Amino acid sequence: MPDLTYLTLEYLATAVILLDDESRITYLNPAAENLFDVSGKNLLGHPLQQVFTHTEQLASAMQQAVQNNACYIEHDLTLGTHAHGKLQLRCAATPLQFGKRYLLLEFHAIDRPLKLAREEQMLDQTQANRLLLRNLAHEIKNPLGGIRGAAQLLEQELEKPALREYTQVIVQEADRLRSLMEKLLAPQNASHYSALNIHEVLERVRSVLLAEMPEGLTIQRDYDLSLPTLVGDKEQLIQAMLNIVRNAAQAMQGKGSIILRTRIARQVTLIKRRHRLAVMVQIIDNGPGIPPELRDKIFYPLVSGRAEGHGLGLTLAQDFVSQHHGMIEFDSEPGRTCFTVLLPLP
Repeated sequence: MPDLTYLTLEYLATAVILLDDESRITYLNPAAENLFDVSGKNLLGHPLQQVFTHTEQLASAMQQAVQNNACYIEHDLTLGTHAHGKLQLRCAATPLQFGKRYLLLEFHAIDRPLKLAREEQMLDQTQANRLLLRNLAHEIKNPLGGIRGAAQLLEQELEKPALREYTQVIVQEADRLRSLMEKLLAPQNASHYSALNIHEVLERVRSVLLAEMPEGLTIQRDYDLSLPTLVGDKEQLIQAMLNIVRNAAQAMQGKGSIILRTRIARQVTLIKRRHRLAVMVQIIDNGPGIPPELRDKIFYPLVSGRAEGHGLGLTLAQDFVSQHHGMIEFDSEPGRTCFTVLLPLP
C-alpha cells in the first residue's frame, strides 16, 4: 500500500488491521495495538488465526467480504485475545486492491457498554442477594438459641460422661453458625479493614483446598510478586476466594488443575467508578465448564449446578467482593473456566 495511506491510518481512532491475500497481518495501527494490547512489530507476517482465538465469526465476515467484493459489517462479533480473553466487537471487512489484494479490518469495541450494563445488573442483584441473605440469617439465628439451650439441658441429664461429647458438638456448631449469622447481619462498616497481601489470601485458600482434596487436584501458582498491598478485610477475602476455588474443585469432582494467577489491571471501571490500578485475581480450571442455562444466574442464591450444592458460595463471594468495591467476572467453555476478581487499589 502507498506510504500516505499508512500515514493516514496511523492517526485513526478506529482499530485497523490490514491483511494480505493469505490472511497474514501486514499492518496494525496504534488504535489496534491499544485495543488488543499487542505490539504490531511482533505480529507482522503472522497469520490472523495465530494471533487471535475464537476467530470463527471473523473468518465468516472476511469470507463474505471477499466473495462479494464489498464491505461486510458484523455488528456483534466475539474475538478472543491472549491479553483480554474474549472481546465484543463490531467489525467491518473491506476488500482493497493496490497491485495486490488486501483486506482491511476495522474494529469498534462494544464490550464496554455491555460490561457497564452487566455491572449495573450485577449491582442490583448483589443488593437483592444481600437482603435475602440477611433475612435468611435472621430466620436461622432464632432457632439456634433453642437448639443450644436444649443441648445444654440434655447434657445435664446424661449419666455417661462419654455421651456429653455429642452435646458439646451440638453446642459448638450452634455457636459457630450463630457467629456466621451475626456476620451476615452485621452492617458493612463492621468489616475489619487493614493492609494485606493478596498472595497470603490465596496461599491460605490453596492450603485449605489441598487439605480437603489431597488426591487428584493440583493448584498451580502464577503470581506477580510485585503487586502492592490491598486494603481490605482479610477473612472476607479468604472466604470469597475459597468459595470460588472450592466451587471449581467440586465441579471437577476433586480431579483436575486449577491456576491461581495475579496481575495488575490498569484503568478499569468498577461499579461506575474509574480506577487507575486494580489487583486482578484469576482462578482458572480445566473442568467441564458452567452449563449455558446457569450462566446468567450463577451468582443467584440457591442456584447450583450440583444436586448436593446449596448455591450460596458464589453469592457470598460476590457480596464480599462488592463490599470491597470490586467485581467478579467469568468466562466459561468446556475445558476452561476463568473467574476474574478485580479489587481496586487505593
